[in-house]
Amino acid sequence: MGFPDTFKALSDPARREILMMLRNGRLSAGQIAEKFDMTNATISYHLTQLKKADLVFESKHKNFVYYELNTSVFEELMLWLSQFKGKDKTDEE
Repeated sequence: MGFPDTFKALSDPARREILMMLRNGRLSAGQIAEKFDMTNATISYHLTQLKKADLVFESKHKNFVYYELNTSVFEELMLWLSQFKGKDKTDEE
């Protein structure tokens, strides 16, 4: 995973909304698109950016493309971000 791609993907509100939608499980591209007032090409661009950042997996079943969260990338990101948390007072004792 490259942090630059991850942060670039997370910088867009539409992509963050897509990620929030995927918290409850996989969705087809059509299910994602119907929640936005955007062209299918724009939704496809956002999904491509999320895939490039490894934030989502893509799978195909019959005529549908499904997307789901790649939770391992979120776990790695959270671990990295936790380094910036201040020390607890109990850590100093």
